[in-house]
Amino acid sequence: MAAPAVGSSASTKVLRVLALHGYWQNEHSFRERTGALRKNLKNRAELVMISAPLTIPEPDVDPEDPEKGDGQREDPRGWWFSDPEKNSFNALDETQSCSGLEESLDAVAKAFSELGPFDGILGFSQGAAFAAMLCALKQQGDLRFQFDFAILVAGFKSRASDHSRFYKDPITVPSLHVFGDTDRVIPGDLSQELAAHFVNPVLLTHSGGHYIPVCAAQKKVYFPFLDSFRR
Repeated sequence: MAAPAVGSSASTKVLRVLALHGYWQNEHSFRERTGALRKNLKNRAELVMISAPLTIPEPDVDPEDPEKGDGQREDPRGWWFSDPEKNSFNALDETQSCSGLEESLDAVAKAFSELGPFDGILGFSQGAAFAAMLCALKQQGDLRFQFDFAILVAGFKSRASDHSRFYKDPITVPSLHVFGDTDRVIPGDLSQELAAHFVNPVLLTHSGGHYIPVCAAQKKVYFPFLDSFRR
């Protein structure tokens, strides 16, 4: 058999990646936000979007806050609430109890069963924090969640005491952590704190804010990371 041409990939496999949106988003708004990423990854990975099961009530909203969808207020969703009484969420909330996480775990387990299998997961903001929890559950032997890698963009470690079980042991799932130097919603040090719970995490920083970067510099990291799972 002839060797592959120089510069070509020996594998034609397209990875299937479950994509978990940020707080105040849903699968439709996240699909719009990831257009450039999906276009650049189309020969390597297919992103499969799902919406979180928790509907966010209609509170007062700062439309300048990019975490809340750049004005996208139609059917806002979340993966858990840090304030169960108000059904609201803040990444910095240090709480004794949260609500909604089990519903979200059930929803993702259903996605794995009905839409899978998936090679990896990608999460953004609250979705990245949630994806890290899925990595911990996978490592703990939860057979509902079978995947090979995680890409966590603007992720953070939950401050809820209910969630401390996810961070007790180092997480060995291969992971790529992406965060912006000027992110005012989830500062980079919070993403680095989460990355510290993973074994040999790959860190990718960019000069921008709260979004998924897809410039040449990032593609030089995305592509080799994904290609290592396309064999």
